[in-house]
Amino acid sequence: MIDLLSSLVSGDINLITSLIWLAIAAGLSIVGGAIGGVLLAGKDLGYELAAMTGGLLGPAGVIPAIFFGLVVLNLLKN
Repeated sequence: MIDLLSSLVSGDINLITSLIWLAIAAGLSIVGGAIGGVLLAGKDLGYELAAMTGGLLGPAGVIPAIFFGLVVLNLLKN
């Protein structure tokens, strides 16, 4: 556990740290998408539907971008 935390803090990119960063980014994008959906379409669609739609569509752009960014960082590091 200490090795995992030290590799996360030091910026070492391996399979485990990549999956952890991907999971963190997916969680934050779900929350951000839900908040954005409520702010943009809350009155028109209803707050719950707007939050669910935003939560589902928020990660659609974030997960591929984070994955691509981690691959590029890994290639630049090597």
